Formats: sequence, structure tokens, C-alpha cells
Amino acid sequence: MNSIIDISDEPKFSIKAACNQTGIRPVTLRAWERRHEVLHPHRAVNRYRLYSERDVAILRWLKNRVDNGVSIGNAIQELRSMEKNNIWPEALPSAPSITTKPGFPPEYYKEQLYQALVTKNEIRVNDIFHEIHSAFELDVIFNNILRPSMVDIGDALYKGEISFSTEHYASSQIMNKLVSLMQVYPSRRNSAYILIGCAPTENHEISSVMLSILLRKNGYRVEYLGPDVPIDDLVDYAIYEKPDMIVLSAAMETSALELRHVQNKLSRLRKPPLFAYGGQAFYNNANLQNLINGFYLGDTLEKALTNINSQLEQTWKRNKQAISLN
Repeated sequence: MNSIIDISDEPKFSIKAACNQTGIRPVTLRAWERRHEVLHPHRAVNRYRLYSERDVAILRWLKNRVDNGVSIGNAIQELRSMEKNNIWPEALPSAPSITTKPGFPPEYYKEQLYQALVTKNEIRVNDIFHEIHSAFELDVIFNNILRPSMVDIGDALYKGEISFSTEHYASSQIMNKLVSLMQVYPSRRNSAYILIGCAPTENHEISSVMLSILLRKNGYRVEYLGPDVPIDDLVDYAIYEKPDMIVLSAAMETSALELRHVQNKLSRLRKPPLFAYGGQAFYNNANLQNLINGFYLGDTLEKALTNINSQLEQTWKRNKQAISLN
């Protein structure tokens, strides 16, 4: 990822274009410039502001800091301090935007990605990601390209067609892309707070990261905890973090069974969060759902989003009614 200082400083974007790329409202950007002198955009002949790619990268970095609870004044002080020491932050990746009509269907890219991953062609992998982000929405990328590609790779490993090292390489490439993408959608402070991770002993985390990204894109404050989350540590963490919901996934049956007592332990907290679970293990063996207290997310990312929205909305309504009664 490039440092911000390495990005072009040639003025070319209008304030509208800069705001579209950063998610900052024009009135907010003008206020930042007026009160904090955050940028000094070039003025065109018609006196309109023109912003460079570097300006856009700086604004995106500042917005990320603000979305994570840092005041704009303190964020600018951080930036100025780094500038003074000639240390610039890395540029955050831009949000995927649909700029072209796809020349090929998702199935084509799924097969192309599979071939690029199993042949360890990193250049082609990068090109494919660039193409699909320009042509498809996130749900299509996740459901119709990335997940099917990983299923095909898992099948190839089972059949002995590829090695474990190749499978690890493929998983690592996908994870790196997803982690980079997660940075695009900052965890918002003033929205429902969700902790997401994998069940104890579970290391298959790609679906959990995808769900984290989609929830962030939908405006939730999401913290991804990673694979193999110890339950007792999670409960202790929830005591002082006070999340609204905890989501754990399991691809293996042994990991799924580790979730049997999570709801009971969380219910002892002063403010128990909702507990949700999902993953391939529950899809392969629906009987496991009868052993886990909490609510099942469903067998697709789309169903998981719908169920999470519904559960949190119901909780919000109940809390509002309780407050009005008091």
C-alpha cells in the first residue's frame, strides 16, 4: 500500500468529486478547511476548488480517524506531527465502486480466480480483484465469486489435486484482500456494536470477515476478533466493551459444539448482548442448531444480514418501550 506522500498532488477533482470519493459532506469539508486549515486546495480559473489524489487520500485518512472516535482537531494534529517528522500514513484503499458493466458473468471470474490462485499467479489475482470491484456489488463478489472459488479449492485439496501449501496460499491471498477491504468501511462509533469471531478451535475465518465487511458497509460498528476465540476471554471482554451482539461462526462440528454454553455465560452479564451463530457446520448438520442457544444466522450472508438487522431492531424497540414505561 502506498504512503500518502507518494500519491500525485496534481489538482483535478472538484469538491463534489472529492466528497463522493471520501464520504465527507461538502459542508463538513468546507468547515474543516475554514476552522482547521486541513487542506489548501488549488483554485481553478473559475475560482472553484480543485483537489488532488493526495488530498483525497488525506481526507479519507482523516475521516477514518473521525469515524473511529478521534476528534477532527486531534486527527489533524496527528497528521501534522507525522508531516513534521516526515512520516506519512499509508493511504487507505478506496471503496469499491461500480464503474463499468461486467464483460463476463461472475462464473467466469470465479473460474479465473481459481486458476490464478492454484497457479500462484499473484499479478493475475490482483487484476481479477480490480476487475470484479469495478463491475459487481460486494454481495455478488462474496457469494458468486470468492466463496465458490474457495469451495472449489477445498474440493481440489480433498481430491489431492492441489497441495496444502497451495490451499494456504489461496486462503492467505483472499484474506489479505478482505482485510484491506475492511479498512475501507470504518467501524462507526454511534451505531449498534457487534463483535464477530470464530468459535474455539475454528480457523476458517473468511466468511466471518465477509460478514464483518458487509455489516460495516451497512453502518454498524463492528470489531472482528479473529479465529479460535476463547469463550471465557470473550465473556470477560464483553463485560467492559458492552456489545449489542456477539456473532461466532463454526465450519467444523467440533468447533460448533464449543458454542453450547455461550448464551448461558453471556446471560449472567448485567447487560447481556444478543448471541448469534452460523457457519458451514450448521448448514451441513441442521441438528446442531438444536444444541446451541441463541439465534441462527442462516445459511447465506444475505440471510445473516437480514436476521441481524431484525434482531437488533426488535431489541431497540423493546428498550425504547421499557424506557417509556419508566
